[in-house]
Amino acid sequence: MEVTLDVKGMSCAHCEKAVKDAVGDLAGIESVKVHLDKDEVEVSFDKATIQVDTIKEAIEDQGYDVK
Repeated sequence: MEVTLDVKGMSCAHCEKAVKDAVGDLAGIESVKVHLDKDEVEVSFDKATIQVDTIKEAIEDQGYDVK
């Protein structure tokens, strides 16, 4: 499954790395793509292993707002 999340507060390569690392470390994540210019994060994941809310929480724990 793939989801595109609207994430506010990302502005640099450090932000991109923080989000990629936090989400990428979760079980069931297949890929993470951060688009700083669009304030978006695309995540491919196994919905049998992980839920969207868990992905959102991982991003919010890094200090970013997820819509």
